[in-house]
Amino acid sequence: MPVHSPSLLEPPRASAAPPTRNAGSGKSGKKRTRRKDPLWARLTVVFGAALMMTSGVAIVGSKAVISQATGSISQRNLLGDAGKTSAEGGADLKGPIDMLLLGVDARERWAADDVRADSIIVLHIPATHDQAYLISIPRDTEARIPAFEKTGYPGGVGKINGAFQAGAQNGGGWEGGAQLMAQTIKGMTGVSFDGAAIINFGGFKKVIDALGSVRICPKQEVTSIHMSYVDGEPMWNADAKKTGKPRTPVVHKKGCQEMEGWAALDFSRQRYGLKNSDYDRQQNQQQLIKAMAKKATQNGSLTNPVKLNQLIKAAGKAFILDTGGVPVEDFVFTMRGVTGNELIMLKTNGGTYNAKGNGTEALSEQTLDMFQAVRRDKLAEFVFYNPEVISSRK
Repeated sequence: MPVHSPSLLEPPRASAAPPTRNAGSGKSGKKRTRRKDPLWARLTVVFGAALMMTSGVAIVGSKAVISQATGSISQRNLLGDAGKTSAEGGADLKGPIDMLLLGVDARERWAADDVRADSIIVLHIPATHDQAYLISIPRDTEARIPAFEKTGYPGGVGKINGAFQAGAQNGGGWEGGAQLMAQTIKGMTGVSFDGAAIINFGGFKKVIDALGSVRICPKQEVTSIHMSYVDGEPMWNADAKKTGKPRTPVVHKKGCQEMEGWAALDFSRQRYGLKNSDYDRQQNQQQLIKAMAKKATQNGSLTNPVKLNQLIKAAGKAFILDTGGVPVEDFVFTMRGVTGNELIMLKTNGGTYNAKGNGTEALSEQTLDMFQAVRRDKLAEFVFYNPEVISSRK
């Protein structure tokens, strides 16, 4: 099995000691209100913001320039009661950092409150702040979704991707959807979060276009169920049918290749026709995030003021971010520490279905242990002793 990080070649280091709290901070159980620690900006792999990572290379441009470029980034409270308490390290970010990353595939014709989160990823950065792990939660996982007063949802049991929809309905919006999803995941895994991001996969196209392309290595050929070629141009099937012209299926070939924005996005959406369906799609989406991060560090986007502006503006239109009150320009300007090559992609349920027999799935015992390792900041140790959880995607 390929090793994705030098640290996996040796026994993991002990986790850093918990940060010392300021004297007088006796309210250890209080929910955090506003973070002032600029270390938040170390979160270099926030879904769409994964594009803005450096490998020890300084970002060119003043905070004022970056502030102007990031003006379109929407910031909301996406965590609600699922944010870390001060006792859990939510008062600062000197310890481990955990983020919830939600991907929605919203279309213009869909109602804003009728959207499910079909990509659910937990991002864990250990207290050493030198690596990042991506763990996907299967969309069909059976979950106990708590009651949500904001929308009048009474609570219930269902597929976990429905938690977003339940929180978004009746005026909850995407903010409510994220809050209820975060609460559901916390109840299932015990993991609380430092921050969150919602990405509209449709916005990824513009981000990749700003990068030029990304290098993706499909492990199997798959025919798109969403797009076709008409006169050599890729189109949504619904639009292609309206032309009345002959259509040729879009086929994503096996093997490494440079993909334009539309192709990379379409590939990351596929699950029908893949051997492990949604599990393969989870890994493909993780692979896309990593590919975007690597491309941003390799093509000068982070050291060229013009390219950086274009990249951040494109990303700003693609996602909603919860930074705990830290100005986005600080968030971007001081990003350091984790590179695209240090994004370690992990598999849940051994990378295949763990069916319950009622159309839903359960998290396996090993996966639940993995999330406990996240909560205790022992994930490096867990991965060392369970190397089979590492994704084989490049």
